[in-house]
Amino acid sequence: MDVAAALAADPVVAVDLEADSMYHFREKVCLLQLSGSAGSFVIDVLSVTDLSPLREIFESSRIRKVFHGADYDVRSLYRDFGISIHHLFDTQIAATFLGLAETGLESMVRRYFTAQLDKKYQKKDWSLRPLPDEMVAYAARDVLYLVNLAEELRRELAEKGRLAWVEEECDLLSRVRPAAADDSPLFLRFKGAGRLDRRSLAVLEALLQLRMTLAERRDRPLFKIIGNASLMQLAQAKPSTSEEMTACRALSARQIQLYGPALMGAIREALHLPEARLPRYPRRPAAAPVGSLVTDRMQALRVWRDRKANMLGLDPAVLFNKAQLFAIAQASPRRLKEIEALPEIRRWQVDAFGRALLAVLRKAG
Repeated sequence: MDVAAALAADPVVAVDLEADSMYHFREKVCLLQLSGSAGSFVIDVLSVTDLSPLREIFESSRIRKVFHGADYDVRSLYRDFGISIHHLFDTQIAATFLGLAETGLESMVRRYFTAQLDKKYQKKDWSLRPLPDEMVAYAARDVLYLVNLAEELRRELAEKGRLAWVEEECDLLSRVRPAAADDSPLFLRFKGAGRLDRRSLAVLEALLQLRMTLAERRDRPLFKIIGNASLMQLAQAKPSTSEEMTACRALSARQIQLYGPALMGAIREALHLPEARLPRYPRRPAAAPVGSLVTDRMQALRVWRDRKANMLGLDPAVLFNKAQLFAIAQASPRRLKEIEALPEIRRWQVDAFGRALLAVLRKAG
């Protein structure tokens, strides 16, 4: 069947994908699942690599594409196939703006359709070929309820006057892209690296570079080579002999057997780096002190936000996050146009709460 032709006339198409990030060094999309009025389709994108016939569906402003938790999917489809998505609707975002306590797809299918999604294949290796029939069936079920779920959620959002809020958030989500590759030190993306001294930082960077090389060579995810906690422990202990490496208990016996000599070589090399070549963790300039007026405005805005969120049954951060409140407190806008000009603020926030924000700011001074 021509999947693109079968779905092209539909106003709504459900989308999901399965990838292999837990099993390979370079993750990739392995399956693409689509569902519409003609049925559900599972496309093996490891075999069918030309997805250009589907591009018109994904980029159409007429066809709503329904995802659940779309951030990863949007980035992956763009990374692997150059596909951009227009007119996206994310049922997980919708659930968040309805104040639902459980926003996972399994919970929502159970809530709205009293059906049970079996998630036992969620963490399987989707790059395996041939795929067992039961895994293909599992993948197809993930899109089975999405169209109807989206309609239920859109109806509830419209009743609460929040549909435009979610549509704007979904439009912004459709524009996310994978992080661009760069040649900056790996420790900059390693949690806790900023607490290390310069010598330990050099050891950590050497270990991170080695792990990257080993993972690529073995085609394994980084965490399946050596975990981050173990690398941090090695960077601090700096074992350079077999006895020291065993004693620090950062690695299993199997890891020591496989990687011990290479790790010790990397550590020794970092320990012999001249002082002048040791890396330095970049420190942000100290933020300018926040004046008492900004602090007072921030507190007044937070109190208003928390009260309003409670009335609406929402997590306060859904309404306005901390960065947004601070931007408003700092700018102290006096007109709606001034709030609109703040890059952190959404259109829906101005429309729904702009005048209330101005009133809070006037009282706060």
